[in-house]
Amino acid sequence: MTRGEKTRQRIVEGALRLFAERGVDATSIRDIATSAMITEPAVYRHFRSKEDLIWEIFWSGYRGLGETLRDSPPLGADLRTRLSAMVGTICALFDKDEPLFRFLLLTQHRQLGKITERDKSPVQVLHDQLAAAIAAGALPKQDAELATSTVFGIVLQAATFKVYGRLDRPLSHYAPSLAAACWAALNALASGAEPVRGKPAGRKS
Repeated sequence: MTRGEKTRQRIVEGALRLFAERGVDATSIRDIATSAMITEPAVYRHFRSKEDLIWEIFWSGYRGLGETLRDSPPLGADLRTRLSAMVGTICALFDKDEPLFRFLLLTQHRQLGKITERDKSPVQVLHDQLAAAIAAGALPKQDAELATSTVFGIVLQAATFKVYGRLDRPLSHYAPSLAAACWAALNALASGAEPVRGKPAGRKS
């Protein structure tokens, strides 16, 4: 790793820690420079603006989660096993790198609209799994978009409660219960209420 790459890494690591602790709006470029032990102009040599830095951290983490989820379901496993593996993976990654997940949770609404590589997002990875299962009859007929939002709603709300201290155990402790809740919710959605949909052109995540 070159000297410049090491400096860039220090900037990203320092910014992520500050964003997770203080919030994005309360963190300045000066704060980030101090954390990385460099000057403010040195930060701007690597990132044009704070927004560019925020986006790079968000997309790197969000894309990485999508790639991990794509690889996590056991080969040849049934849908419930795959779903449990994906929920467990999300929970384990949260426990392993809570600052990153805290950052992703707290900044997602500002960043999701910028995503152009939909196939690399964790939302699309899960959507494709559920859409295929619905088409194959492994789940009741339902809207794949609604099914995707249901699963993420259950898991991410638990992660949000963890961030704000309402859950006191590691998130992985709750993974089996969360996976069971996701499975029950998917099978409880009204059959035939919405058409099964693929990947619309205007998706935001």
